[in-house]
Amino acid sequence: MASMGLNLDEQKAVERFQKQVVEPSQTKLVILDFWAEWCGPCKALTPVLEKVCAEYADKGVVLAKVNVDEEKFIAAQFQVQSIPTVYAMFRGQPVADLTPARSESQLKGALDQILKQLPIEGGDGGAGDGQQMPEIGELIAMAEKELAEGDAERAAQMFMQIAQMDQSKPEVFAGLIRALVAAGHKDAAQSAYDGLPDEVKEAEAVKQAYSALELVAADVDDSALVALREAAADKSNMEAQMALAEGAFAAGARDEAAEVLLAMVQADPAWNEGAAKAKLLQIFEAVGLEDPWVSAQRRKLSLILFG
Repeated sequence: MASMGLNLDEQKAVERFQKQVVEPSQTKLVILDFWAEWCGPCKALTPVLEKVCAEYADKGVVLAKVNVDEEKFIAAQFQVQSIPTVYAMFRGQPVADLTPARSESQLKGALDQILKQLPIEGGDGGAGDGQQMPEIGELIAMAEKELAEGDAERAAQMFMQIAQMDQSKPEVFAGLIRALVAAGHKDAAQSAYDGLPDEVKEAEAVKQAYSALELVAADVDDSALVALREAAADKSNMEAQMALAEGAFAAGARDEAAEVLLAMVQADPAWNEGAAKAKLLQIFEAVGLEDPWVSAQRRKLSLILFG
């Protein structure tokens, strides 16, 4: 995901991580060790990790090490708070936190359990009775849930990881754009959209996501919002009302935007060929039709339109 609003050093870090961890993890279980030269416990754990991973190599286990001083961006993406931190990675996703496993026996026990549950190439594991890796559709649903619950940063990270696993589904990129917009990363969302192939941009889900980006494209600060509110003090000035609704949504004040648009629909639903209702529907699609906030606003709109 090197083009998605990252600087050159961050792009190189992502490319290294993809080559050293993500790509091998498509078929192998990658043990990802976050460490540093100054970390005493890391030095004590390293021989254990190296020994066990070597013994489990024929079962599809490989070791990858990330120096947190040299790869600060990658460590930040995994929200590493202390070291050593150790994850088991499969298909680009953390499947287990192995940090508590500090002894050889603990680590082997954890690996045995993981390998029973995953279809690792070269291993004894397979699609057995254990818990399976989520399908792409399930991962998308998990990311959408994070976004609906308000954790846009986490949702964006999840969508980025899913896109590394499968770039064939427009809904992944649609979710990424919406999550970046919700997290306030407009430039990154624009870069993500710009990097998509034309056929992906034509997908309905991506079009809807891009509408979210268009809605927040304008930079509206507090002073600009105050000016819009003053201009909209005259409730009969529908153009000013619309400008306030658009500015409020772009500034992140979506409750105010919806309130203004609902009042416009109630006052004159036919104004400008139903522009207020159309703008509300655009906002609903941009936020996500399953979002609880959207559901609440749709109920208000229905009461106005149908009593």
